[in-house]
Amino acid sequence: MQGLTHAAYTFWPDIILFVSGFWLDSGIFSVLRARNHKLVMLHTESPYQDDEQLDRAPFMDLNLLNDPVNIAAYDATGVPALYMPHAYRPQVHYPRRAERNQDLASDMTFIGTAFRSRIEFFEAMDFSGIDFLLGGANWDEDLDERSPLRKFLDQDLPGCVDNKDAAELYRNSKLGINFYRRESENEHQGEGWAMGPREIEMAACGLFFLRDPRPESDKVLWMLPSFAGPEDASEQMRWWLDHHAEREDTAVSAMKAIADRTFTASAARMLRVLDM
Repeated sequence: MQGLTHAAYTFWPDIILFVSGFWLDSGIFSVLRARNHKLVMLHTESPYQDDEQLDRAPFMDLNLLNDPVNIAAYDATGVPALYMPHAYRPQVHYPRRAERNQDLASDMTFIGTAFRSRIEFFEAMDFSGIDFLLGGANWDEDLDERSPLRKFLDQDLPGCVDNKDAAELYRNSKLGINFYRRESENEHQGEGWAMGPREIEMAACGLFFLRDPRPESDKVLWMLPSFAGPEDASEQMRWWLDHHAEREDTAVSAMKAIADRTFTASAARMLRVLDM
Protein backbone atom coordinates (compact mmCIF):
# COMPACT_ATOMS: atom_id res chain seq x y z
CA MET A 1 0.00 0.00 0.00
CA GLN A 2 2.87 2.38 0.74
CA GLY A 3 4.24 1.84 -2.74
CA LEU A 4 0.88 2.77 -4.26
CA THR A 5 0.51 5.99 -2.30
CA HIS A 6 4.16 6.89 -2.93
CA ALA A 7 3.59 6.61 -6.68
CA ALA A 8 0.28 8.46 -6.51
CA TYR A 9 1.72 11.42 -4.63
CA THR A 10 4.92 11.56 -6.61
CA PHE A 11 3.05 11.85 -9.92
CA TRP A 12 -0.50 12.79 -8.75
CA PRO A 13 -2.37 11.08 -11.62
CA ASP A 14 -5.79 12.15 -12.86
CA ILE A 15 -6.92 8.52 -13.07
CA ILE A 16 -5.86 5.42 -11.17
CA LEU A 17 -6.81 2.17 -12.90
CA PHE A 18 -6.92 -0.97 -10.78
CA VAL A 19 -6.85 -4.41 -12.37
CA SER A 20 -8.78 -6.90 -10.21
CA GLY A 21 -7.78 -5.23 -6.94
CA PHE A 22 -8.45 -8.29 -4.79
CA TRP A 23 -5.46 -7.63 -2.54
CA LEU A 24 -6.18 -3.95 -1.91
CA ASP A 25 -7.75 -2.85 1.35
CA SER A 26 -10.81 -0.62 0.94
CA GLY A 27 -9.14 2.01 3.13
CA ILE A 28 -6.72 2.89 0.36
CA PHE A 29 -9.63 3.64 -1.97
CA SER A 30 -11.04 6.12 0.54
CA VAL A 31 -7.68 7.88 0.81
CA LEU A 32 -7.31 8.16 -2.95
CA ARG A 33 -10.86 9.39 -3.46
CA ALA A 34 -10.31 12.08 -0.82
CA ARG A 35 -7.46 13.41 -3.00
CA ASN A 36 -9.88 13.69 -5.96
CA HIS A 37 -8.28 11.06 -8.19
CA LYS A 38 -10.74 9.31 -10.49
CA LEU A 39 -10.72 5.61 -9.61
CA VAL A 40 -11.49 2.93 -12.17
CA MET A 41 -11.44 -0.81 -11.54
CA LEU A 42 -11.21 -3.38 -14.29
CA HIS A 43 -13.00 -6.41 -12.84
CA THR A 44 -11.43 -9.35 -14.65
CA GLU A 45 -13.19 -12.27 -12.96
CA SER A 46 -16.85 -11.79 -13.89
CA PRO A 47 -19.08 -13.64 -13.43
CA TYR A 48 -17.05 -16.16 -11.40
CA GLN A 49 -16.14 -13.81 -8.54
CA ASP A 50 -18.70 -11.04 -8.81
CA ASP A 51 -19.57 -11.29 -5.11
CA GLU A 52 -16.00 -10.33 -4.18
CA GLN A 53 -15.75 -7.75 -6.92
CA LEU A 54 -18.98 -6.04 -5.84
CA ASP A 55 -17.41 -5.35 -2.45
CA ARG A 56 -14.94 -3.01 -4.17
CA ALA A 57 -17.26 -1.53 -6.78
CA PRO A 58 -18.81 1.26 -4.59
CA PHE A 59 -15.40 2.88 -4.04
CA MET A 60 -14.86 3.49 -7.75
CA ASP A 61 -15.87 6.27 -10.16
CA LEU A 62 -16.26 3.67 -12.93
CA ASN A 63 -16.42 -0.12 -12.93
CA LEU A 64 -15.31 -1.99 -16.04
CA LEU A 65 -16.54 -5.59 -16.36
CA ASN A 66 -15.08 -8.34 -18.49
CA ASP A 67 -18.53 -9.96 -18.61
CA PRO A 68 -21.80 -8.00 -18.38
CA VAL A 69 -24.05 -10.81 -17.16
CA ASN A 70 -24.37 -9.28 -13.66
CA ILE A 71 -23.97 -5.63 -14.65
CA ALA A 72 -27.30 -4.70 -12.97
CA ALA A 73 -25.79 -5.56 -9.58
CA TYR A 74 -22.94 -3.11 -10.24
CA ASP A 75 -25.35 -0.41 -11.38
CA ALA A 76 -27.20 -0.90 -8.09
CA THR A 77 -24.12 0.35 -6.21
CA GLY A 78 -24.73 3.80 -7.70
CA VAL A 79 -21.44 3.77 -9.62
CA PRO A 80 -21.48 3.62 -13.44
CA ALA A 81 -20.58 0.19 -14.84
CA LEU A 82 -19.50 -0.62 -18.38
CA TYR A 83 -18.83 -3.86 -20.20
CA MET A 84 -15.23 -3.73 -21.40
CA PRO A 85 -14.39 -6.71 -23.65
CA HIS A 86 -11.07 -8.48 -23.33
CA ALA A 87 -8.43 -7.00 -25.60
CA TYR A 88 -5.11 -7.85 -27.24
CA ARG A 89 -1.83 -6.06 -27.89
CA PRO A 90 -0.96 -5.86 -31.61
CA GLN A 91 2.77 -5.79 -30.80
CA VAL A 92 2.38 -9.17 -29.04
CA HIS A 93 -0.62 -10.83 -30.67
CA TYR A 94 -0.12 -10.92 -34.42
CA PRO A 95 -0.22 -13.67 -37.08
CA ARG A 96 2.71 -15.81 -38.16
CA ARG A 97 4.97 -13.97 -40.61
CA ALA A 98 7.14 -16.88 -41.74
CA GLU A 99 7.21 -20.67 -41.75
CA ARG A 100 6.48 -22.41 -38.47
CA ASN A 101 9.37 -22.77 -36.05
CA GLN A 102 9.64 -26.54 -35.85
CA ASP A 103 11.03 -26.36 -32.31
CA LEU A 104 7.72 -24.80 -31.23
CA ALA A 105 5.35 -26.44 -33.71
CA SER A 106 2.40 -28.56 -32.60
CA ASP A 107 -0.88 -29.89 -33.93
CA MET A 108 -2.90 -28.36 -31.10
CA THR A 109 -2.06 -26.01 -28.23
CA PHE A 110 -3.78 -25.11 -24.98
CA ILE A 111 -2.27 -22.65 -22.52
CA GLY A 112 -4.20 -22.09 -19.29
CA THR A 113 -4.60 -23.03 -15.64
CA ALA A 114 -5.25 -26.67 -14.77
CA PHE A 115 -8.71 -26.43 -13.26
CA ARG A 116 -10.22 -29.84 -12.47
CA SER A 117 -12.95 -29.34 -15.08
CA ARG A 118 -10.31 -28.81 -17.76
CA ILE A 119 -8.31 -31.84 -16.67
CA GLU A 120 -11.40 -34.03 -16.91
CA PHE A 121 -12.36 -32.62 -20.32
CA PHE A 122 -8.95 -33.08 -21.91
CA GLU A 123 -8.49 -36.53 -20.37
CA ALA A 124 -11.75 -37.53 -22.08
CA MET A 125 -10.52 -36.38 -25.50
CA ASP A 126 -8.78 -38.72 -27.95
CA PHE A 127 -5.31 -37.35 -28.66
CA SER A 128 -3.86 -40.54 -30.12
CA GLY A 129 -1.43 -39.62 -32.89
CA ILE A 130 -1.84 -35.90 -32.13
CA ASP A 131 1.03 -33.61 -31.11
CA PHE A 132 -0.78 -31.77 -28.31
CA LEU A 133 1.09 -29.04 -26.39
CA LEU A 134 -0.26 -28.37 -22.91
CA GLY A 135 1.06 -25.59 -20.70
CA GLY A 136 0.10 -23.22 -17.92
CA ALA A 137 -0.20 -23.13 -14.15
CA ASN A 138 -0.66 -26.22 -11.95
CA TRP A 139 -0.74 -28.96 -14.59
CA ASP A 140 2.32 -30.75 -13.26
CA GLU A 141 1.08 -30.49 -9.66
CA ASP A 142 -2.58 -31.33 -10.24
CA LEU A 143 -2.36 -34.12 -12.81
CA ASP A 144 -2.44 -37.67 -11.52
CA GLU A 145 0.82 -39.49 -12.17
CA ARG A 146 -1.06 -41.88 -14.50
CA SER A 147 -2.90 -39.16 -16.39
CA PRO A 148 -2.67 -39.53 -20.20
CA LEU A 149 -2.08 -35.77 -20.35
CA ARG A 150 1.32 -35.92 -18.69
CA LYS A 151 3.09 -36.78 -21.95
CA PHE A 152 1.81 -33.54 -23.47
CA LEU A 153 3.28 -31.24 -20.82
CA ASP A 154 6.13 -29.13 -22.12
CA GLN A 155 8.89 -29.24 -19.53
CA ASP A 156 10.20 -25.93 -20.88
CA LEU A 157 6.93 -24.29 -19.75
CA PRO A 158 6.85 -24.78 -15.99
CA GLY A 159 4.05 -22.92 -14.26
CA CYS A 160 2.53 -19.78 -15.73
CA VAL A 161 3.42 -19.03 -19.35
CA ASP A 162 4.45 -15.49 -20.25
CA ASN A 163 1.97 -13.85 -22.60
CA LYS A 164 4.60 -13.32 -25.29
CA ASP A 165 5.59 -16.99 -25.12
CA ALA A 166 1.95 -18.07 -25.35
CA ALA A 167 1.46 -15.93 -28.46
CA GLU A 168 4.53 -17.46 -30.08
CA LEU A 169 3.21 -20.96 -29.36
CA TYR A 170 -0.15 -19.98 -30.90
CA ARG A 171 1.58 -18.78 -34.06
CA ASN A 172 3.38 -22.08 -34.42
CA SER A 173 0.41 -24.36 -33.79
CA LYS A 174 -2.03 -25.64 -36.39
CA LEU A 175 -4.99 -25.60 -34.06
CA GLY A 176 -6.06 -24.24 -30.70
CA ILE A 177 -8.91 -24.99 -28.34
CA ASN A 178 -10.71 -23.01 -25.67
CA PHE A 179 -12.42 -24.58 -22.69
CA TYR A 180 -13.91 -22.40 -19.95
CA ARG A 181 -13.43 -23.53 -16.40
CA ARG A 182 -16.61 -24.74 -14.73
CA GLU A 183 -15.43 -23.83 -11.23
CA SER A 184 -16.97 -20.64 -9.84
CA GLU A 185 -18.97 -19.21 -7.01
CA ASN A 186 -21.99 -21.52 -6.90
CA GLU A 187 -24.52 -18.79 -7.60
CA HIS A 188 -22.69 -17.72 -10.77
CA GLN A 189 -21.86 -21.12 -12.21
CA GLY A 190 -22.50 -21.37 -15.93
CA GLU A 191 -23.48 -17.72 -16.31
CA GLY A 192 -20.61 -16.60 -18.54
CA TRP A 193 -21.68 -14.62 -21.63
CA ALA A 194 -18.55 -12.89 -22.88
CA MET A 195 -15.52 -14.23 -24.69
CA GLY A 196 -12.43 -14.76 -22.56
CA PRO A 197 -8.95 -13.41 -23.30
CA ARG A 198 -7.74 -16.74 -24.71
CA GLU A 199 -10.23 -16.53 -27.57
CA ILE A 200 -9.28 -12.94 -28.41
CA GLU A 201 -5.56 -13.64 -28.27
CA MET A 202 -5.68 -16.83 -30.34
CA ALA A 203 -7.78 -15.10 -32.99
CA ALA A 204 -5.40 -12.11 -33.06
CA CYS A 205 -2.47 -14.50 -33.55
CA GLY A 206 -4.22 -16.01 -36.58
CA LEU A 207 -4.75 -19.36 -34.87
CA PHE A 208 -7.79 -21.40 -35.81
CA PHE A 209 -9.39 -22.90 -32.71
CA LEU A 210 -12.33 -24.95 -31.50
CA ARG A 211 -14.75 -23.01 -29.30
CA ASP A 212 -16.40 -23.80 -26.03
CA PRO A 213 -19.69 -22.05 -26.95
CA ARG A 214 -20.77 -18.82 -25.27
CA PRO A 215 -23.32 -16.27 -26.50
CA GLU A 216 -20.80 -13.55 -27.43
CA SER A 217 -18.46 -16.02 -29.06
CA ASP A 218 -21.35 -17.51 -31.03
CA LYS A 219 -22.14 -14.01 -32.30
CA VAL A 220 -18.66 -12.66 -33.02
CA LEU A 221 -16.68 -15.81 -33.87
CA TRP A 222 -19.49 -17.74 -35.50
CA MET A 223 -17.12 -18.87 -38.25
CA LEU A 224 -15.13 -20.97 -35.75
CA PRO A 225 -16.75 -24.30 -34.82
CA SER A 226 -17.99 -24.97 -31.30
CA PHE A 227 -18.05 -28.41 -29.69
CA ALA A 228 -20.65 -30.24 -27.62
CA GLY A 229 -18.26 -32.35 -25.56
CA PRO A 230 -14.85 -34.09 -25.60
CA GLU A 231 -15.85 -36.70 -28.20
CA ASP A 232 -17.18 -34.03 -30.55
CA ALA A 233 -14.05 -31.91 -29.98
CA SER A 234 -11.84 -34.90 -30.80
CA GLU A 235 -13.65 -35.55 -34.07
CA GLN A 236 -13.59 -31.90 -35.11
CA MET A 237 -9.91 -31.62 -34.21
CA ARG A 238 -9.01 -34.39 -36.63
CA TRP A 239 -11.25 -33.06 -39.42
CA TRP A 240 -9.80 -29.58 -39.28
CA LEU A 241 -6.21 -30.83 -39.05
CA ASP A 242 -6.86 -32.61 -42.35
CA HIS A 243 -8.28 -29.48 -44.02
CA HIS A 244 -5.50 -26.93 -44.04
CA ALA A 245 -6.93 -24.41 -46.54
CA GLU A 246 -10.34 -24.26 -44.84
CA ARG A 247 -8.66 -23.90 -41.46
CA GLU A 248 -6.44 -21.02 -42.61
CA ASP A 249 -9.29 -19.14 -44.31
CA THR A 250 -11.46 -19.43 -41.22
CA ALA A 251 -8.62 -18.19 -38.98
CA VAL A 252 -8.26 -15.06 -41.13
CA SER A 253 -11.99 -14.36 -40.81
CA ALA A 254 -11.78 -14.73 -37.02
CA MET A 255 -8.80 -12.38 -36.85
CA LYS A 256 -10.73 -9.72 -38.76
CA ALA A 257 -13.76 -10.15 -36.48
CA ILE A 258 -11.83 -9.06 -33.37
CA ALA A 259 -9.45 -6.59 -35.05
CA ASP A 260 -10.81 -3.58 -33.16
CA ARG A 261 -10.49 -5.14 -29.70
CA THR A 262 -7.15 -3.60 -28.76
CA PHE A 263 -6.09 -2.19 -25.42
CA THR A 264 -5.63 1.23 -27.03
CA ALA A 265 -9.23 1.22 -28.24
CA SER A 266 -10.41 0.17 -24.78
CA ALA A 267 -8.43 2.95 -23.10
CA ALA A 268 -9.91 5.53 -25.47
CA ARG A 269 -13.40 4.28 -24.68
CA MET A 270 -12.75 4.50 -20.94
CA LEU A 271 -11.56 8.12 -21.27
CA ARG A 272 -14.66 9.06 -23.25
CA VAL A 273 -16.89 7.64 -20.52
CA LEU A 274 -14.93 9.57 -17.88
CA ASP A 275 -15.23 12.67 -20.11
CA MET A 276 -11.48 13.23 -20.14
